[in-house]
Amino acid sequence: MALQWKELNLFPSREQTSLFMPDDFKHKYPATRLIIDGMECPMKKPKHPVSQQTTFSTYKNRNTLKVVVGSTPGGLISYVSPAYGGSTSDRQIVERSKLGELCDAGDTIMADKGFNIQDILAPHDVQVNIPTFLKRGNRFAPKSLSRDRKIASKRVHIERHIGLIKTYKILSQPMTPTEASLGSQIIFVCCMLCNFRSCIVPFTA
Repeated sequence: MALQWKELNLFPSREQTSLFMPDDFKHKYPATRLIIDGMECPMKKPKHPVSQQTTFSTYKNRNTLKVVVGSTPGGLISYVSPAYGGSTSDRQIVERSKLGELCDAGDTIMADKGFNIQDILAPHDVQVNIPTFLKRGNRFAPKSLSRDRKIASKRVHIERHIGLIKTYKILSQPMTPTEASLGSQIIFVCCMLCNFRSCIVPFTA
């Protein structure tokens, strides 16, 4: 299934993305092409010490596989990165991906503040819309707080998608070494299966 679906062009054009974009999203963030976030899936602790180190996630405090998942504002999962060990950062995954090449000049990608990737996508003229970083001892300005709340209200849809992806039992249970070796394909198939389910993003979102 993974091999068959990867033959398809799953990344919709800017026109298609805009056509199915919710009304409020189109009004506030019309240039948004993709909403991305990291997803970690548990795996059993490898026997090899090097594999243990590369797959250990300090965030989850266990061994995991990590991918970056992206959906359109309309709710289509259109981007799934290859799976990496849990020690890999979100920035490193984006660096190894062709995310900038998939987008068109002038597009915007919406992400969490952990995705400090503006310099990676800048050569492709793709902007990153992330919440404001708060420096120690400073307070959010009212405008920044309002802006961040608006971004969070839209970015929450990718978090809901990830929750939906993880409802598949093969991802909710720790992967065996055999399953982990096929981790990229397994996660990709689960993501694509979600596209056949009822859309979780209402058109009035």
